[in-house]
Amino acid sequence: MPAVSLQTRDLTFSYLPGSPVLRGINLEIAADTFTAVIGQNGSGKTTLMKHFNGLLRPASGQVLVDGEDISRQPVSELARRVGYVFQNPDHQIFSASTRAEVAFGLRNLGLSEGDVQARTDQVLEEFHLLPYAHRQPATLSFGLRRKVSIAAVFAMQPGLLILDEPTSGLDWKSTQELLDLLHARNRQGTTILLITHDLRLVADLIPRCLAMSAGQVTAHGATHEVLANPATNGALKNGLPPVHQLAASLKNQGFPANVFTVDDFGAAYRATSESLRGDAA
Repeated sequence: MPAVSLQTRDLTFSYLPGSPVLRGINLEIAADTFTAVIGQNGSGKTTLMKHFNGLLRPASGQVLVDGEDISRQPVSELARRVGYVFQNPDHQIFSASTRAEVAFGLRNLGLSEGDVQARTDQVLEEFHLLPYAHRQPATLSFGLRRKVSIAAVFAMQPGLLILDEPTSGLDWKSTQELLDLLHARNRQGTTILLITHDLRLVADLIPRCLAMSAGQVTAHGATHEVLANPATNGALKNGLPPVHQLAASLKNQGFPANVFTVDDFGAAYRATSESLRGDAA
């Protein structure tokens, strides 16, 4: 499936009259990119993402997928290009077994039964779900249900993949395994948007970032540039990674402002130590 690009033009949306949730958003997401979507609860992250697969429609403005206005396209058609993983897996899972859940979307794509089974087996193996293939998803733990919901959309190989808090309920090892799968899919050409509050994950593992506040985009670009943006820092209200807050407390020792990962901190510490030794000499 070819990668998908996105664009919004003066996008506005309200759930209730007089209470705008999205406020004139103009945005471009290039094909083949991997972008984290961050911001506090109520900033409009999920509301914006649901416009890209037609679950929500603009009050005014446009949403374009690959340059095409999608206002008249049904969700069933958009789902072939835009995959959406809900924040709560129980809003998505409905099949009697994990295998059936993963295979359902593939059959809707019109694949042959042989291709359905082959791709289902591949995805179940990638997500370490083969031991649960014949289990009812409803009987699995929240973390496993999360994996099932992601695997079912992942299997359809959409050109754009949107995931809403996909690492909620996963331990760090499972989170890293998921990000490895997403990066591999991104390298194959899939555009990925990942909503998250986990800024450690964003700083360590996701190359681009889109920050939102009060229904508007406050910053969009390379992750460390967005996290260093004062507008982002203010909107997140000390939600940045603890290592950044530690580095900020050491600014009088010469630590730079753009420290967001342990590797950043180590490099800054070494540079600062060498500088202090040079001054002492």
